[in-house]
Amino acid sequence: MAVKSRLFGAESRMAYLLLLPTLILLAVVVGFPLVLSIWQSFFRADDGVDPETGLLQQGDTFVGLQNYADAFTSSGAGAGFWNAFWNTTLFTVVGVSIETVLGVAMALIMARALRATGLIRASILIPWAIPTVVSALMWQLIFDANGIANRLLNYQVLWTTEGWQAKAAVLIADIWKTAPYIGLLTLAGLQTIDEQVYEAAKVDGAGRWRTFWSITLPLIRPVLVVAVLFRLLDAMRMFDLPYVLLGKLRSGQTLSMLAQDAATKTDYGMASAYSMVLFCYICLVAFLFIRLLGADVLGESSTRTKKKRAKGSKPKRLVTTSEGSMA
Repeated sequence: MAVKSRLFGAESRMAYLLLLPTLILLAVVVGFPLVLSIWQSFFRADDGVDPETGLLQQGDTFVGLQNYADAFTSSGAGAGFWNAFWNTTLFTVVGVSIETVLGVAMALIMARALRATGLIRASILIPWAIPTVVSALMWQLIFDANGIANRLLNYQVLWTTEGWQAKAAVLIADIWKTAPYIGLLTLAGLQTIDEQVYEAAKVDGAGRWRTFWSITLPLIRPVLVVAVLFRLLDAMRMFDLPYVLLGKLRSGQTLSMLAQDAATKTDYGMASAYSMVLFCYICLVAFLFIRLLGADVLGESSTRTKKKRAKGSKPKRLVTTSEGSMA
């Protein structure tokens, strides 16, 4: 036991040493900007003329939590914040819900395709492979006043102007692009299901819907939950698609766009405050999602299962009988 413990300790130290460069890189790339953003959110840039001296004010002033208070107020900066907050929530909830349904359907089609399997999978995954900016420009042409969308509808809709149609345009473009992402991850889960399970279900007389709800969906649930979680986090920080498709329209403004707009106006304090609110919002959603739905992001459940099996298994004992045989 002592030798095993020393070997285990040496392996642990070696593992930490191998991970140290990665941890240092993460601290520099992720940790330092995060701390700097928190610090910057407590300051506000001075602008205008000092009424006492008549000189132009320069530098930053420590305002504490005033930037956060201004962000949550119902007037001024807060009006833009709540508009961006609800837009972000709408794009996330509605978009990811539809993408999940379509992604699972795509995965089932790709898994069951008997002919032209490669062609079907490639055609489904092409939208996800297209860069977001290129996709947004393409949909901008489709949603033009004289574009193909209005021609198909035979009705004039100004998609890229203020109103519900702008939100619908963002959702359509986002769903078209990212539904294959969930489909790809779900397909990986489908391919791990043993065909004997489906054969047993057929013998028992289970139909397609019964097989899907009782067998397929429970078995792909761990993969699907993680895929939806990653897609949620990606949708909550959406920026490039609505920015290129709609510009700075309020109907398509998200929290990331709001922070970028404040930064372009050199209001770095408010930009950092918006960013930190978005960061806390994403962390809260991820925490609730993992706690409520049990998303196994780190693979801890499989590790615990292996440990339980290792503890529960007992070595077989060889018993010698009187005839000299071993049982």
